[in-house]
Amino acid sequence: MKGNILVINAGSSSVKFASFQVAPGKAPLRCLHGLIEGIGTAPHLQAWAHEDEPAESLDLPLCKDPALGHQVALQTLLSWLREHPTQGPLIAAAHRVVHGGTRFTAPTVLGPGVLEHLEALTPLAPLHQPHNLAAMRALMVLQPELAQVACFDTAFHARQAWVAQAYALPRHISLAGVKRYGFHGLSYEYIASMLPRHLGEAASGRVVVAHLGNGASLCALKDRQSVASTMGFTALEGLMMGTRCGHLDPGVVLHLMQQRGMSAQEVQDMLYKASGLLGVSGISSDMRTLEASEHPDAHAAIDLFVHHIKRELGALAAALGGLDALVFTAGIGEHSAMVRERVCQGARWLGLHLDAPANQAHATRISVDGSAVSAWVIPTNEEWMIARHAQITLNGSFSGV
Repeated sequence: MKGNILVINAGSSSVKFASFQVAPGKAPLRCLHGLIEGIGTAPHLQAWAHEDEPAESLDLPLCKDPALGHQVALQTLLSWLREHPTQGPLIAAAHRVVHGGTRFTAPTVLGPGVLEHLEALTPLAPLHQPHNLAAMRALMVLQPELAQVACFDTAFHARQAWVAQAYALPRHISLAGVKRYGFHGLSYEYIASMLPRHLGEAASGRVVVAHLGNGASLCALKDRQSVASTMGFTALEGLMMGTRCGHLDPGVVLHLMQQRGMSAQEVQDMLYKASGLLGVSGISSDMRTLEASEHPDAHAAIDLFVHHIKRELGALAAALGGLDALVFTAGIGEHSAMVRERVCQGARWLGLHLDAPANQAHATRISVDGSAVSAWVIPTNEEWMIARHAQITLNGSFSGV
């Protein structure tokens, strides 16, 4: 298989994309990447070449029909790619899909019935799933002969032990698929693949990866496989996030509906869109804004965010039977020295000793020599992981492989 794979991560008003050159026996090589944002309001395409050199900045026509927003955006993107070919023809598209449920535990080529099954999972990932699927449907209309591969954030956690996945609910509910799925799996899978390069033999030890961004979670790895994760049935559980609440007593939901008269939709909107850093601070969901603020509510939101991480880190260390390494990744994990410092200070009891100058310099290793638990900052690359999955999944589907 030789050509380009277009990786797509579609949101409600944006489409992140990257084009990867693939060839037999070679790892994917990113040729360009970009973003179409403002879909439905003021759409704009921004693209960068391989070395992050600006390649395009283009205002797009506004589509007033919300149902066609992604289709028009992708149509423009495909036209732009044809005008700017990068090392060969477009041979496939690969999509990040947040929820694969119990059926999809590996990358899957889109075929009859696949979209319908994924559509049924929308209530479990309402912020992401509809938009992931909208991009797939748009490409089916625009370029029906193009192979498409769905790659799932839940797949990496699918082989966890039963006790790590189960809720203490009646068995018939659990058998119907109500269990802990875990998310951010594409990020964790990439980090797991990079651990030997940085940790050496310790890569197969007891590692917790902190994917800290607008969505945030922790994952415990043993032998570079997922053992436990803070996220569960939906992407609401676990850590406090940008706009999501994290762990919540289910009795709170009952109280809001029974005593305060909130509808299911109102509760859902609050838990997904108005809680977390935004809800606690009343200022912003962006950690950069909160760190720069002198308002006490901004400090309170950061305090609670860090508290959640420290508490869950202890729980995952217990699940692993100890801890050998802690890895920070994603937007906050890679760029907030303050959050990393406070988390590491809270993990001194585990044997983690921070190298403060290295942390401030955003070094790869941020723990001192001799620390019983090492600490690292490793950038994630979900796009590359998706391209690699598509390359492997489609290998042999094209002549000349």
